[in-house]
Amino acid sequence: MNKQTKPISIIVAVAANYAIGKNNDLLWHISDDLKRFKRITAGHTVVMGKNTFFSLPVHPLPNRRNIVITDIAGEQINGCTMAYSIEQAIELMNIDEENFIIGGGSIYRQFMPLANKLYITRVHQDFEADTFFPVVDTDEWDLIEKTDKQPDTENSFYFSYEVYERF
Repeated sequence: MNKQTKPISIIVAVAANYAIGKNNDLLWHISDDLKRFKRITAGHTVVMGKNTFFSLPVHPLPNRRNIVITDIAGEQINGCTMAYSIEQAIELMNIDEENFIIGGGSIYRQFMPLANKLYITRVHQDFEADTFFPVVDTDEWDLIEKTDKQPDTENSFYFSYEVYERF
């Protein structure tokens, strides 16, 4: 059972083989998913590693408090709140509203045991990658919402939006 008192949510787009990135870039472009990410995280705190921050098309992400985790003591990035450890990132999070972990792979792995909720866009196809998301243990998570999306004129992938809560 998660003893974490702050509401920590993970938001991620993941391939069937749990791939999430290659060469510090996304593996696909799904406009609807990017709009969903913006809608869900707007007005909230987003927490990410430094590589994820620099891979964003716009940084810092507007209308969100950006916490960037780095292991370089004293490093500063304009427009961001800096954290020098996972523990410090947690201390900086809001206690009364969702805080979103947005990547990358190492950050996801470290926050997975602490998260209360998962927002997963599951692209139903394998991809070649160098960064992967941890496997979701269905003994710990309850699927509370699922919406399937068919390929269309704007995207060529079959994917699903899934929301999980920790038991």
